[in-house]
Amino acid sequence: MTVRIGSVWDSTQQVLAGRAAMLIPFAAIGFVLPSLLQLLVLPQGGASSAGNVSGPGLVVTIVSLVLGVWAQLGIMALATHPATTSAEASRAGFRRFFPVMGLALAIGFVFALLVLVFIIGMVVFGFDFTAAMAVNGDPSRMPPMPGAAAIFATIYFLVALPLALWLVARLMLTYAVVLNERRGLGAFRRSIALTRGMTWRLIGMTLLFLIVLSVSVFAVQGVTGAVFRLILGPDMLWLVLALTALASAVVSAAFMTLAYVFIARLYVATAGEQALRQDGQDGSPQL
Repeated sequence: MTVRIGSVWDSTQQVLAGRAAMLIPFAAIGFVLPSLLQLLVLPQGGASSAGNVSGPGLVVTIVSLVLGVWAQLGIMALATHPATTSAEASRAGFRRFFPVMGLALAIGFVFALLVLVFIIGMVVFGFDFTAAMAVNGDPSRMPPMPGAAAIFATIYFLVALPLALWLVARLMLTYAVVLNERRGLGAFRRSIALTRGMTWRLIGMTLLFLIVLSVSVFAVQGVTGAVFRLILGPDMLWLVLALTALASAVVSAAFMTLAYVFIARLYVATAGEQALRQDGQDGSPQL
């Protein structure tokens, strides 16, 4: 079955228009609230005076993680099944939290291996990471990179970047599969199967999304920062920064909601109605 990205996008717009009132609370709680908690509880970024992560910082990080994953799953549940209520979507988010976290850890492990291989290779070819970490953000003190290390880094990124983009595209439906099909590690294989023949289109969509998101966030930061500075004055710089960060969080939440609705609709388009009903005992989807 050939899936048209344009049709998926049209479906995404319909969901956003028809279920906005149900989607907004999930986005606000899962994406905006964590940023607000960080502003209120962690005015210094959650670090103690010794540079370690403080107790409140750890708590806020865990709460933010739980709320973020819950919101992702809830938004996808609302966008997948038109009859799903907010309460059902919320329950689905909590019910599938641990399976999703297990898969997230597996994905993180793969990317950590890629980083570890890069670090080991750079050390082998003579780059001094100890000296690089001691510069404290001062680029003028950065140690010179040996030629062999530079060649290795170039070749590595030329290989690793396409691989990373391939993984992002082909595993895009993993969480949607876990939400709807009750799979474990098999969700990886299922996502790869569902996205077959769409790799380049999904990579293009991902890159376009990241570009638009970055431009939008930077624009909001610049405009709101200037406006709040004019209104509040230079003596209230901390409040200007806080309000600017909150405005950026709202814009990011809107884009994240768009992304997860799109993923849910892409799953529906690729998996078909039969897959959505396969877990229901009476023919209705179970979230």
